[in-house]
Amino acid sequence: MRRAMAVFVTRRIPAEGMRVLSEAAGCRLQQWDSEEPVPRRELLAGVAGKQGLLCLLSDRIDAEVLDAAGPSLKVISTMSVGFDHLALDEIKKRGIRVGYTPDVLTDATAELSVALLLATCRRLPEAVAEVKTGGWTTWKPLWMCGYGLSGSTVGIIGLGRIGQAVARRLKPFGVKNFLYTGSQPKPENAAEFQAEFVPLTKLAQESDFIVVTCALTPNTQGMCDKNFFSRMKKTSVFINTSRGAVVNQEDLYDALVSGQIAAAGLDVTTPEPLPTDHPLLKLRNCVILPHIGSATYATRSTMAVLAADNLLAGLRGEPMPHELLL
Repeated sequence: MRRAMAVFVTRRIPAEGMRVLSEAAGCRLQQWDSEEPVPRRELLAGVAGKQGLLCLLSDRIDAEVLDAAGPSLKVISTMSVGFDHLALDEIKKRGIRVGYTPDVLTDATAELSVALLLATCRRLPEAVAEVKTGGWTTWKPLWMCGYGLSGSTVGIIGLGRIGQAVARRLKPFGVKNFLYTGSQPKPENAAEFQAEFVPLTKLAQESDFIVVTCALTPNTQGMCDKNFFSRMKKTSVFINTSRGAVVNQEDLYDALVSGQIAAAGLDVTTPEPLPTDHPLLKLRNCVILPHIGSATYATRSTMAVLAADNLLAGLRGEPMPHELLL
């Protein structure tokens, strides 16, 4: 870095990431030092005249932000694997490079997906509540019964890094068949699980468990809707750890209330956070988590370091460890 590079960091991030930036020669740091998201006004002011921006998935980086930054902005590094919060067309138009953090959160997100699936299909939150509220009176043959993975068919929507990691963890539970769907067949990804590429409708009809791990794109937005849920088995369980907007939540609510599907587990919603009076939160057969897919100490620390490394490499005109090619 030949000359001082001014950088704006939109949130308090794990110390390891900040250390990488603060120890970099010629890097002038400004940070919104809070656990809470940067207010819009502060974001627009903070990014002005900066060469680099390190942001989170809760920061909407659109034309307004890019205009506020001005022509000096050369690199945006997001501490996330998703990038639907970035106005990529505008960013590309201005020749700005983008770094992101795939791979490093795959294992943590896959673990959480399996945990959420098990918690949902075996009714763990409901069972815990029964113990605490006196609902546990005696052993009853059908009380708190759920659905098991052994001998089941699992459908995975989006057999990318995280989808494969989920399948790899579910296989030892005795899953009989894996189905998957996506924009195209991925035989090299599917071979390990003998997973069959099928249309979305067939995946809905034949799966006992459906796990959504795809990216949010114009094609996947609202994909899991009334038509989709109406094709699912009444005993099937739906899990989403991708992005909330892939699901039509009103249609999901109707499917859960009417008994069209057995249960759902969501780590992502629209909006985030979900209002505490949202109808889905009143359902016993819906388990909702606050977007904690990558929330292990090690993973978040690694994400912060990678986001910092991406940013510095971009500012130095070097190849980034993980660049989003626009």
